[in-house]
Amino acid sequence: MPTSAPKTALISVSEKRGLLPFAQGLHKLGWRILSTGGTLKHLNDGGVPAVQVSEHTGSPEILDGRVKTLHPRIHGGILARRADADHVRQLGEHKIDPIDAVVVNLYPFRETVAKEGVLLDDAIENIDIGGPSMLRSSAKNHADVTVICDPDDYAPVLAELESKGETSLETRRRLAVTAFRHTADYDSAIDAYLSKALLGESVLRLGFQPGSVLRYGENDHQKASFYPEFPGASGGEKNLGSARQLHGKELSYNNLVDADAALEAVRDLEGDIAVSIIKHMNPCGYATGATLAEAFEAAWQGDPVSAFGSVIAVTRKVDLATAELLKGRFVELLIAPGFDADALDSLKKKSKDLRLLDLGEMTPPRPRKVYKHILGGMLEQDRDVQLSRKWESPTAAKLPEALGPLAEFTWKACKHIKSNAIAIGYEYAPGRYTLVGMGPGQPNRIDSNLLLAQPRARENLGRMAQAKGLEGAAAETFVKEALGRCVMASDAFFPFDDNVKAAHQGGLRYIVQPGGSLRDAEVIATADQLGIALVFTGNRHFRH
Repeated sequence: MPTSAPKTALISVSEKRGLLPFAQGLHKLGWRILSTGGTLKHLNDGGVPAVQVSEHTGSPEILDGRVKTLHPRIHGGILARRADADHVRQLGEHKIDPIDAVVVNLYPFRETVAKEGVLLDDAIENIDIGGPSMLRSSAKNHADVTVICDPDDYAPVLAELESKGETSLETRRRLAVTAFRHTADYDSAIDAYLSKALLGESVLRLGFQPGSVLRYGENDHQKASFYPEFPGASGGEKNLGSARQLHGKELSYNNLVDADAALEAVRDLEGDIAVSIIKHMNPCGYATGATLAEAFEAAWQGDPVSAFGSVIAVTRKVDLATAELLKGRFVELLIAPGFDADALDSLKKKSKDLRLLDLGEMTPPRPRKVYKHILGGMLEQDRDVQLSRKWESPTAAKLPEALGPLAEFTWKACKHIKSNAIAIGYEYAPGRYTLVGMGPGQPNRIDSNLLLAQPRARENLGRMAQAKGLEGAAAETFVKEALGRCVMASDAFFPFDDNVKAAHQGGLRYIVQPGGSLRDAEVIATADQLGIALVFTGNRHFRH
């Protein structure tokens, strides 16, 4: 570091987290520090000598502090190119000292406008002017100036200064990009707020972290990338943007889409030991269990053919017993809130390609906005986190209280099946539930019921009978009685009574659906005639 003149840092921050140790380190290295207002007092109180910016510029702060750093002795010191002889000459001519580091973060505009009942005047007063100007100036001149706007960068920058006497160009480039991103996000927040407050217009500006190239897109001739959310965007909810890949080959577009569907489905069971197995965005397996291994096996047996090449999410740390169940079974990806060491070792040995994602912890779903891009624009809606608005039976026959938990489980499963959706749930052991039949994505609901969900339910229940050693008439009796204890769910109301009749023909006696059809009276009358219990939830769960 040159000995002819001390290096100079300008420090003016709203968020003071971690500032004192950094400033103390600069002072120990012989840096001169310029500062303003509350930051100056914070530094002085912490034993760090600093020069008031107004003393440095020779101009007082004016307009209640609105103008203090907007001065040639500040911006000239930041923007001058050290390798440009004419710039250096002009600094000397105007008695301007170079500023080598700018440490600035901005007025808390987002935090201010997030407060309930905030006044427009308060919002406007929290629009920073000098801060973004200094950040942009120093980021522009990053060839010579180190700019810091994130307190997490204090420690690595100080370590580099202590070891090398200066920051590297690579570091300054990274910090410059961070600063430009910071000011871009800041201006976007101001735009969104003032567009609404002053013009009555809703403006959507989304920001994401640097993207990573995926193995391929939805098809192998399509290129794709994944851009994670910025930390904090999810409100603390763990998701694919924060998950760590522990093993396996590169992720593809479909891996992430299915992993998101698996995670969303299993979140609704986060209070239980549960497993969601997803194939092409549909839960082909969905179950709870007394142990994770039991839940896994129950989910897998829900549709062992479709489970081949699936994506799986679980609500508990993966233990060795569960890991051992994957032997001989091809799975694309497993996402969990952690892996026991022996389970992780076993899974790594099972396949070099199996993708393992560590979520960190399983958090419940939180209300937020979700988005879907279509050519020509972006769609925004509330996340579907409300399971039901009501839970009432309009029929003479009632859902037995003992089947209430199964009905709720089946309703959750149906919520995550592509529309038109039918789900059939079964209590395979006391207090443990599994999806035995589902019909997804059909243009009409009767096909989902008759052609897909019911045949699959009979097939799965038949397999259970076989596992119990039952054959022939005994197996048929088991299946018939089991269907009578199943619950069927429909993601939307029945516009006609055909699905009620189809359920009765299949031996099903309990149905959960939203209600709200113009023909509800007809549907209820048919259910009463056939002795079927209906539960109306008040909430539709279309999934396109």
